[in-house]
Parts: sequence; structure tokens; C-alpha cells
Amino acid sequence: QVQLVESGGGLVQAGGSLRLSCAASGSFFSINAMGWYRQAPGKQRELVATITSGGSTNYSGSVKGRFTISRDNAKNTVYLEMNSLKPEDTAAYYCNADVTVRLFSARRSFWGPGTQVTIAS
Repeated sequence: QVQLVESGGGLVQAGGSLRLSCAASGSFFSINAMGWYRQAPGKQRELVATITSGGSTNYSGSVKGRFTISRDNAKNTVYLEMNSLKPEDTAAYYCNADVTVRLFSARRSFWGPGTQVTIAS
């Protein structure tokens, strides 16, 4: 199976920066798109950014221009560089990977356990 482990969360002041990382491990054929989602207390989980295996990216409007998603395919790792952080960015951030576990098998979605990001005003 596939395991995703996020790191890099923490507490920072508004206007500050953080870099999240998510490494995938386990047995699989290939990782397709990877992405970051977040969930604030009392709210639904929402998309932050995604990146395909070819490097095409997609961002939510609320983070566009402030966050940058990237990936290292050799390391099966996706990153989220977050700048100009705002209190409303406070949430648990979850890594997601769309994975082909075995050749010719259906693609499956895997989630990490999440990492907390708290922005103090």
C-alpha cells in the first residue's frame, strides 16, 4: 500500500512563511497527481493546490500568488511553499496522492494524517 507523511506545519505570525512536505512510501506502480487540501475547524475540507506528474499546477483562488506547489518525482515528495500567510490560512493541511498501485489496476486516492498550520494575527 501507500503511506503519506506530512511535515513542516507549525505556528507562525501573519505575513510569515512555511514549507510543507509530503513523502509517499510503500509499494506502488506510479503516482499521478498529488495535492494539498486543508480543513479548518467547523468547515469542509477544501482544495489548496494540485500538481500532475508532469508538473501542471492548479490553485484555489484564495492561495493563488501566495502558495507554490512543487514535487520531486524521484523522491515521491510534494511540497507546498506558503508565503504571506494569513490567519484564515489556519487549518489542518492534508496531502493527497492519486496512485496507480499496480500496472493496469484502477487508480486510488490516498491521504496523509495531516499537519497543523496555525497563523497568529
